[in-house]
Amino acid sequence: MKKYRILNITLIAAGLFAVQSCFVAKDYKRPAAVVNEANFRTDVIAKDSVSVASVSWKEIFTDSQLQALINQGLQNNLDIRTALQNVAVAEAYAKQGKAGYLPTLTIGPKYTNTVTSANTQFGAVLGKQYLSQYELSGSLSWEADIWGKIRSNQRGVAATYLQTIEAHKAVKSQIVASIANSYYTLLALDEQKKILDQTLINREQSLETTKALKEAGTVTEVAVNQTDAQLYNVKSQLVDVENNIKLNENILSVLLGANPEKIDRSSLESQVINAQLSVGVPAQLLENRPDVKAAEFGLINSFESVNIANANFYPSLTITANSGIQGIHIEKLFDAQSVFSSVIAGLTQPILQQRKLRTQKEVALANQEIALINYRNKILTASKEVSDALYNYDAAVKKAELKQKEFTSYDNAIKNSEELLNYGMVNYLDVITARDNGLNAELSIVNAKLASLNSMVELYRAVGGGWQ
Repeated sequence: MKKYRILNITLIAAGLFAVQSCFVAKDYKRPAAVVNEANFRTDVIAKDSVSVASVSWKEIFTDSQLQALINQGLQNNLDIRTALQNVAVAEAYAKQGKAGYLPTLTIGPKYTNTVTSANTQFGAVLGKQYLSQYELSGSLSWEADIWGKIRSNQRGVAATYLQTIEAHKAVKSQIVASIANSYYTLLALDEQKKILDQTLINREQSLETTKALKEAGTVTEVAVNQTDAQLYNVKSQLVDVENNIKLNENILSVLLGANPEKIDRSSLESQVINAQLSVGVPAQLLENRPDVKAAEFGLINSFESVNIANANFYPSLTITANSGIQGIHIEKLFDAQSVFSSVIAGLTQPILQQRKLRTQKEVALANQEIALINYRNKILTASKEVSDALYNYDAAVKKAELKQKEFTSYDNAIKNSEELLNYGMVNYLDVITARDNGLNAELSIVNAKLASLNSMVELYRAVGGGWQ
C-alpha cells in the first residue's frame, strides 16, 4: 500500500513538471525605447559633463532664505504628504506580496447545537434529537506556486511600491522647482517695484522741471501734460506690481502648505546663475527622471499581471490540513479519543469560468499596452523638456546680456536729450520717448534675469534633479 502511494505521488509530480514545461512566468525585459542622445534636439550637450541631476538642490539654490522655504515646502506641502501616504499603501501591499508563499492558518473553538426533525426517515425511528458538539481545531491551507503566479504577484506589487517611490520623488522635484520659480518671481517683482518707485520720484522731479521750463517759455503746456501722463502711467504700473506681489506671495504660501502670508526673501541682484548648466547635461541624464522610472515600474506591474492571467489557465495544487479535538461532552473534549485530523491534496483545473479567465488575460494585455505607451510617452516628453530647457536657458542668458546693453544705450539717450532740451536743441517729444524706452528697457532687464533663473530651474527639473 505504501509503495502505491509513493508511485501515485511520483506520477502526479511528473505530470505537473511536464505541464509546467508548457508555461513558465516570463522575466521582464526593458523595451526598445532606449534613452540616448538621439532623443535630444540640441547642440549644447557636453560629452564629458557631470550629472547635474545628481547634484543636491542645496548646491543649486544657494540663497539661504530660498533653502529655508524649500525645506518648509518639502515638509508641509499637501501634494508631498499625499504622495507619502501612497508610498505607505504600496509598502503594505508589497509586504503582503512577500508573504504569498506562506500558508494560511486559522484556529479557534466552535460549538454546534443541532435539533433534528421528527418527521424525517430517521426521525420517525429515533424521534426528535438534540445534539451538541464542542470543537477546538485548526486549518492550514497552502498552494504550490507551480506556474509562478505567486512570484509574479510579488514582483508586481514590488514594482508598484517602487513606482510610488519614484512618483514621490517626482512630486518633490516639481515642488522644489515651483517654490524656486515663485521665489524668483517675487524677487523680480520687488526689483520692478524698486525701479518704479525711483522712476516715480524722477517723474515727479521732471514734472516740476517741465513746469519751470514752461514758465521760462522753453516748452509748451503740451510738454507739461505729457510729463503728467507719464507720472500717472508709472503709478498705474506700481499698482499692478504691488498687486502681483501679494498674489505671488499667496501662491508661494500654498506651495509651502501655509496660509497666505508675507514671504521673507532676499534680492534679485544677490542671485547667482550657474552658467555651466547650459553645457552640463549629457543625454543619458534623462534616465534620472523619476517620472520616467515610475512609468517603467508601471509597465513592469502590468507585465506581471499578464503572467498571472496566463497562470490562471493552468491547474492549481492546494494542500489543506485540518486537525483538532471534538466531542459531544465538554468534559471529555480533551480526551485522546477526541482527536481528529485530515489532509487533502487537490489538483484543480479550471474548465468553464464564464469567460472570466479569458477576459482577465485580454484586460491584462490591454493594460500592458497602455503602460508601454505611457512609458514611451514619458520618454518623449522628457526628451522634449530637456531640449526646450537647454535652448531656453541659452537664449535667456544671451538675451539678458543684450537687454543690459539696450538699457545702457537708452540711459545715455535720456541724459543727452534732457541736457539738449535745456539748451532748446531737441523737441520735448524726444525726451518723452527716451524716458519711456529707458523704463521699458530697465524693466526688461529684470524680466530677462528672471527668465534666466526660471530656465535654470526648469533645466534642473527636466534632467531629474530636485528630489535629492
